[in-house]
Amino acid sequence: MSPQLLLATRNPGKLLELRDLLSHLPLRLLTPDDLGPLPAVEETGATYAENAGLKAAALALASGHWTLADDTGLEVAALLGAPGLHSARLVPSPAEGPLPSDADRRRRLLTLLAPHPRPWTARFRCVVALASPQGKVDLAEGLCPGEVVPAERGSGGFGYDPLFLLDGVTKTMAELSPQEKNRLSHRARAIAALLPVLLRRLDLPSPQR
Repeated sequence: MSPQLLLATRNPGKLLELRDLLSHLPLRLLTPDDLGPLPAVEETGATYAENAGLKAAALALASGHWTLADDTGLEVAALLGAPGLHSARLVPSPAEGPLPSDADRRRRLLTLLAPHPRPWTARFRCVVALASPQGKVDLAEGLCPGEVVPAERGSGGFGYDPLFLLDGVTKTMAELSPQEKNRLSHRARAIAALLPVLLRRLDLPSPQR
């Protein structure tokens, strides 16, 4: 029976990418919805690594499964690295009514950047954490440099992807095919950096891609 790995996210876009990035490994990938009630984990860390490690360790301990989590942010130079850790919370959630959407966050980002001269250089940062059922955590990081553009382009991806133009590429993240994105993105680079540890911890054979 294939080893099992819990993906500690309910974000549909992240799940899709992680499934694709790990599809070449002999793993059975689980989601929180596969396992019933699991604790909600607040991202109270001061760094991406702390947040990713908190999520991975908490769900690994609760589920008894090896668990993979990530924390990701967009860091814009003109905003002194913001929104960074708060990328998913750039627009405060209201006490009542619908939660802010990705489109709401993109509009807010452009409003904050409007007074600043272009180019709006930026980078995506992703830290992935692998936790054992006993709570031991391994970490890896991936960076993707580029810039924020003033108008959305493309219909793929999620989050800030339609506003992020990659260095050396004439496309935004949202204009890339899934195969291109999963070769170039910050999440792809973080998973690639974690791969040797993942293979060793779960006693998996080296992949043939």
